[in-house]
Amino acid sequence: MNIGFFGGTFDPIHRGHLAVAAAATRRFRLQKILFVVNDVSPHKQAEPITPYVHRYAMLALALAKEPRYLPSTLESPGIAVHYSIDTVRRAKTALKKSDRLFFIIGMDAFREISSWRQPEQLLRECEFIVASRPGHSLAEVAESLPEKLRPPDKIIAPFRRSKGAGTFTHKGVTIHLLPEVNDSVSATDIRAAAHDRRRIDGRVPATVASYIRKMHLYEEE
Repeated sequence: MNIGFFGGTFDPIHRGHLAVAAAATRRFRLQKILFVVNDVSPHKQAEPITPYVHRYAMLALALAKEPRYLPSTLESPGIAVHYSIDTVRRAKTALKKSDRLFFIIGMDAFREISSWRQPEQLLRECEFIVASRPGHSLAEVAESLPEKLRPPDKIIAPFRRSKGAGTFTHKGVTIHLLPEVNDSVSATDIRAAAHDRRRIDGRVPATVASYIRKMHLYEEE
């Protein structure tokens, strides 16, 4: 079984997240995607964040009609900081040896992968799907790898011509570049609109928009 692992703050989950999930599902024939809501992200500890219970509730509402998309509590409150390497290993304990786990991530986040906890081990724990944006190539993916996994330039150079899609395999690491998902919706813009009590319908699922209004989320930011 091909299984996706899609982590994030989801503050809130929006149309862009769902578009990436749909594209990954189609291209890699994913039978299931675990949407993992971060409690405390090591990269966003200084940023204000909506309480976990609300972000998880919005995720559950957004995924209710898609049986292949499952809200996950793998990073629910309980410890100081959650690291992806630990969460992925916990997720894999429930999988069969024949299952393939795909870590879904955006290009901007992947560029910081070298600063993550145990990045070499994480990259070898599962395959990565990097959602690309206009102009990105597999070369940028390769150049973002930790130094121990980064190939020499003569190997990277040919990948500069592979715009938007393709697969890169090196030293036990497999990374797929997902073709551009044309959706520019932003969680920051959604929060700003909700703060000003402007319409957010269309940028988030209708059930999520209703929840945000009912719970008065983002109005005090």
